[in-house]
Amino acid sequence: MTRANLDKRPGDVSSMFDHVAERYDLLNDVLSLGQDRWWRRVVARAVGARRGELVLDLAAGTGSSSVTFTTAGANCVACDFSLGMLRVGDRRLRSSAPPPPGAGAVRFAAGDALALPFGDGVFDAVTISFGLRNVASPAAALAELFRVTRPGGRLVICEFGHLPWPWLDGLYGRYLAAALPSVARRLSPASDAYSSLAESIRDWPAAAALARELTTAGWSAVRWRNLSLGVVCVHTARRPE
Repeated sequence: MTRANLDKRPGDVSSMFDHVAERYDLLNDVLSLGQDRWWRRVVARAVGARRGELVLDLAAGTGSSSVTFTTAGANCVACDFSLGMLRVGDRRLRSSAPPPPGAGAVRFAAGDALALPFGDGVFDAVTISFGLRNVASPAAALAELFRVTRPGGRLVICEFGHLPWPWLDGLYGRYLAAALPSVARRLSPASDAYSSLAESIRDWPAAAALARELTTAGWSAVRWRNLSLGVVCVHTARRPE
């Protein structure tokens, strides 16, 4: 299966992530040269989850990022529409060491970003990392995240970005197209999926364009921060009171 991210048929995208679930976290670590750990820490600080709050981690995959939101006592719903990812994450969480005293809980839930199975205004903070570009309609997903966030609640998006120099960004895109499937071929039985991921990164809009989409969806106080020279961009926003 190729180019699944570009036409973004839900069944194709879900199947793609089901196939890479077992080694998804390992591949992220290798392909990012360990930078993904820092990116997760930046996102956790931006979310700023506090004791008693409820956080939605959308496109959570195996939930490796979800536990970072619970250290101060918040609870987190790790939501994804890849059942393979959720099964791997739930199994790993059950077999891992107990959380430290005072930490919140992670609960896994299957759900579609375009029709979230949650009520209006139930989350204090919502976040999505490296998943918005895989949704058939990012604008509709932003509207759904807005719906399930309480007034005054926070939004944090971590997504691949673009380098600020067009010539270097072009070289980077060609590197991704060659390196992602090549490395994935050695570590995963579903290396074709990483060709599609490289294409989706290349075609994703620049930070300013996504900021405009956030404003159009009703979010306020929209800001962004480039990480790793723009390889990744973190957007933050709030739902108006």
